Amino acid sequence: MAEYLVQVGYTPEAWAAMIREPQNRLELVAPAAESLGGKFKEAWISFGEYDLVGIIEMPDNVAAAAFSIGVTSKGAIRALKTTPLLSMDESIEAMGRAQRLAYTPPTKTPAAVS
Repeated sequence: MAEYLVQVGYTPEAWAAMIREPQNRLELVAPAAESLGGKFKEAWISFGEYDLVGIIEMPDNVAAAAFSIGVTSKGAIRALKTTPLLSMDESIEAMGRAQRLAYTPPTKTPAAVS
């Protein structure tokens, strides 16, 4: 299964609800990932731009997108970023494929002569 980094920013209303009734978000969000054939592996509350970071496993990009779209649509999230993660073996495979890449980069256009 593919792994994804999920970064979540909660709305002020969501924080207010969690302050009124503290809760383990991992336990409450895990069933959403499972309903799409995935698994929420781990999550942490964080400081900064995002309030929660986590790692999810999903069968494919479509399932990961469905998770992100579905969770965001409920209104408690102000920002959600989902980043695909590659294992070291996958990254080595990608580097090997890059060696065979058929690509010509843009070239600098000579200045016009007046």
